[in-house]
Amino acid sequence: MNFWDIILSIFWFMLLFAWIWLLISIFADLFRDHELSGWGKALWGLFIIVIPWLGALVYLIARGRSMNERALAQAQRQDQAFRHYVQDAAASQPSAADEIAKLATLRDQGAISEQEFLHAKAKLLGTPSPNGAPVPPNQAAALR
Repeated sequence: MNFWDIILSIFWFMLLFAWIWLLISIFADLFRDHELSGWGKALWGLFIIVIPWLGALVYLIARGRSMNERALAQAQRQDQAFRHYVQDAAASQPSAADEIAKLATLRDQGAISEQEFLHAKAKLLGTPSPNGAPVPPNQAAALR
């Protein structure tokens, strides 16, 4: 086996890979389309399975533009869902500074003692508490 045989084998393998990718893309688009009836999907699928080269070519010619529009719409929906998730995740987690400010307000109002404030602050910062005393239940409820 010489160098050009290896190059030719790589070329044929890449063509086979592209063909499989194209068929997967066509079938994914076929089942993603909500406007096409079940019978239409079945006929397109049968056409692509029975006469693969002609079926794929006709599908791309007939439905290529709408195939691209559906892929773009799905990408936009996924991007929007990701952005919404990130905003929810970032907004729902209060920072340690916010929690310490709430604790300071509770301490200043007299709802918790200085010792409870120091213990809760140490717990939020992940450091050992000054005396190692457990957090009282009324403070645990006030933190939430």
